[in-house]
Amino acid sequence: MKFREIQKLSKSDREKKLKELRLELIKSQTGASKQGGSKARQIRKIIARILTLNNSENKSEKLNEK
Repeated sequence: MKFREIQKLSKSDREKKLKELRLELIKSQTGASKQGGSKARQIRKIIARILTLNNSENKSEKLNEK
């Protein structure tokens, strides 16, 4: 999932996607010992993108309140 695709999602949709990705990460990590761990790496990157966008929006909201 690209950053631009994440930006298009609403805040609630991002939260849902974040929960789904975290579950998928756990599942992929259990199978990583049998397979390669490249899928887990991709999932972690997407999770980081979502969290980065959420944090930047939270900071901008706090600045706008002041």
